[in-house]
Amino acid sequence: MTTMLDEEDVFALGPVGAVAAVRQALARGLDPDGDVPRAVIPLVHGQGLLMPSESGGWFGVKIATVAPGNAARGLRRINATYLLHDSATLTPVAILDGVALTTLRTPAVSVAACLDRLCGLADAGGGLRLVVFGAGPQGEGHVATVRAHVPVADVTAVTRRGGPVPGWADRHTSVDGAETAALVRRADVVVTATSAREPVVDGRLVRDGAVVLAVGSHEPTAREIDSALMGRATVIVESRETALREAGDVVMAMREGSLAPGSLVTMADLIGSRAVAPADRPLVVKTCGMAWQDLVVAVAAYRRKGGAPGERT
Repeated sequence: MTTMLDEEDVFALGPVGAVAAVRQALARGLDPDGDVPRAVIPLVHGQGLLMPSESGGWFGVKIATVAPGNAARGLRRINATYLLHDSATLTPVAILDGVALTTLRTPAVSVAACLDRLCGLADAGGGLRLVVFGAGPQGEGHVATVRAHVPVADVTAVTRRGGPVPGWADRHTSVDGAETAALVRRADVVVTATSAREPVVDGRLVRDGAVVLAVGSHEPTAREIDSALMGRATVIVESRETALREAGDVVMAMREGSLAPGSLVTMADLIGSRAVAPADRPLVVKTCGMAWQDLVVAVAAYRRKGGAPGERT
């Protein structure tokens, strides 16, 4: 029988469970470079995306659509469904709300990559100060996921024009607001979760030791982070191949001579203690979203719902 997991069932896993699923998968040897690249299908009114992955006795695929015109219709820009299979029989065992899955796993991947640095910052200075560019679901999700792991003292939302303060923030400023630069200078964590195609943060303002979580871009011609920051930071990516193919923040910094391909550090290397991120440099976590992340978080949500326990082989 196929189990249905709606939005509530997926979110019930929670940020801590999702981060743990990502870190455990990498610690057990999952190789992100073994993933099949996502297929992007041009559609009349947007894009279709197919994201398949197999690992640990499971196969899953997310089918997502991106419709830029939906905002004007009062509809969601992104829609998605996830189908999870048992690898041994290739029988479908669960259908999950793909939007909830994406909303949960994206910040979980960001935090999984920098959890040790976040804990170190919290131990050194108490509650962390966050500046979040973007007031959408991913901005909110990143704040919730950081809060679930370390104390947070202050949150600023930054958007193009400012506006009402979101329920998850302490203030809301505009990109060009007088106080925004000062807030970025003192921030422990900067999140960029926008649809911008040009940098939204002046990289010279980010302090040494801060964490930057860049999640808005997954195209080689769009970026949220400038070369000034990428050149002085330790840059963490999900996969070198994926970053060089899809991460505009990485691709354009390399094209401009600020970042060397060999300097990229993968999440697997960092979590597996095969790499060290110097504490005196900014830490940029640049993610594009990969199918293995959906898979491991979907499996964790399915197990929590009452699916098969233990790891399959």
